Amino acid sequence: MANSSCVTEFFLLGFSSLGELQLILFVVFLCLYLIILSGNITIISVIYLDHSLHTPMYFFLCVLSTSETFYTIVILPKMLINLLSVFRTMSFVSCASQMYFFLGFAVTNCLLLGVMGYDRYAAICQPLHYPILMSWRVCGQLAVTCIVSGFLISLLGTTLVFSLPFCGSNKVNHYFCDISPVIRLAYAETYINELVIFIGGVLVLVVPLIFIFISYGFIASAILKISSAEGKRKAFSTCASHLIVVVVHYGCASFVYLRPSAKYTSGKDRLVTVTYTIITPLLNPVVYSLRNKDVQLAIRKMIEKTRLRFFNYVKTL
Repeated sequence: MANSSCVTEFFLLGFSSLGELQLILFVVFLCLYLIILSGNITIISVIYLDHSLHTPMYFFLCVLSTSETFYTIVILPKMLINLLSVFRTMSFVSCASQMYFFLGFAVTNCLLLGVMGYDRYAAICQPLHYPILMSWRVCGQLAVTCIVSGFLISLLGTTLVFSLPFCGSNKVNHYFCDISPVIRLAYAETYINELVIFIGGVLVLVVPLIFIFISYGFIASAILKISSAEGKRKAFSTCASHLIVVVVHYGCASFVYLRPSAKYTSGKDRLVTVTYTIITPLLNPVVYSLRNKDVQLAIRKMIEKTRLRFFNYVKTL
């Protein structure tokens, strides 16, 4: 991919314009990163260990948490290092690899959120057919399809960016190798490449979002027909959590990717990008799972078992 390129490395400007405030950002982002890791790892562990959570809904939550964990690993460690360093360079191949894995996990998350919307539709609107519609075989196929599709789309997008010649400036006005700030450095006409990337963004962001809203239209209609107030409350609670994550994730991603790179504005885009690279992965365990009573009960059970094992181990010493 680098045959026609004379740029061998990129320099990430990141938050360098903020001067000494970068140290404060480092502390804040490090704390958020540790919360994201601990929260998602807790969700994955609890769902894996507690058999009562071995249902399609929690299976997809587990896959989403795993994807979110790797999604943040691709971006945040390098960003944290750069906040404390003046050497913010990345090789051509490293930049392309970061973009590929970031887009791969990001697209996978978008597709998973769409599948999770369908799962809620099947559970609430088609309860009698739910075991067939969302059998373990179907769940596995849907999860694999999301992952494979995510990385194939990512491969296309990354190739469209890094097949361009880079012979001018190598300063990326961002804290990671994202599409818009990198493609702006290309020493060639990028209209066709951007058009294909835009069409891919519409397919990844708009189509699943429309599908989710249609699903939730049917879900809302079905919930209103539930006679018990407790049943309505539980159904709305589960769906509201999913919608919060959907609105934040799709809203911020659409703002950044569903427009030409010519309209890229570094300051505003970095702020919005922080939202879906840090805040959304934080929302997943906090809003989507940890507020769920089933998950809370499973966590308490896991803590109690761990405590008992520890005391039993101490007694044997």
